[in-house]
Amino acid sequence: MRLTVVGCAGSFPGPDSPASCYLVEHDGARILLDLGNGSLGALQRYADIYDIDAVLLSHLHVDHCIDLTSYFVARKYHPDGAHGRIPVFGPQGTADRMASAYGLSSRPGMHDEFNFMRHAADATAIGPFTVETIRVAHPVETYAIRVSADGRSLVYSGDTGPTESLVEISRGADLAVFEASFVNGRVNPTDLHLTGGQAADHAKRAGVERLLLTHLVAWNDPQQVFAEAAQAYDGELLLASGGLQLEV
Repeated sequence: MRLTVVGCAGSFPGPDSPASCYLVEHDGARILLDLGNGSLGALQRYADIYDIDAVLLSHLHVDHCIDLTSYFVARKYHPDGAHGRIPVFGPQGTADRMASAYGLSSRPGMHDEFNFMRHAADATAIGPFTVETIRVAHPVETYAIRVSADGRSLVYSGDTGPTESLVEISRGADLAVFEASFVNGRVNPTDLHLTGGQAADHAKRAGVERLLLTHLVAWNDPQQVFAEAAQAYDGELLLASGGLQLEV
């Protein structure tokens, strides 16, 4: 599998990156993990947006989903005609939330362009990928997502505070793409985000080979986030940046 970081800015687009979006490719198939503010534009540097096979939304905060409204426009109004429906997996209420964000009624909403489905309790096959999800600790219904193909796997945390469920879904993964929005030394809200050290602790306990720190918020120094993680993790440690590509 190949992972491309389309956007890694936390909470809102930063000066060097859109908000959360990750392109995963394998054997000619392409899926997106999240589609946050500004990411559809940047995605066009790395893939034909009409060749995406599915979109998986970790949750419905704007910085993780709002560019699905722009993707709706691109799929519906292309002068060569509609490009058919693709699956969009997300929390309960995704279809209504996206329709409302664009100013549509819930029916027909975006159902001609997207086949909306709720994240399943069991593993789901999408082309060559096997996708598993688990609820994590965030104020709204939010999922960590594990994507596997040909014996390799990556886990994307979505947004989460410390939770054993993230360790559970990440066990033995080859790559952890974990959010690290907070830094130590502040009074951080509970059940919201991870510090770099907490992300590293979760990855270490899960036995993950490589850790990519992401959801980097503009008001924090990413090097501080990295340094805090390095104290708790002895595997390969990376900071996300727009356009970064990794083979998994």
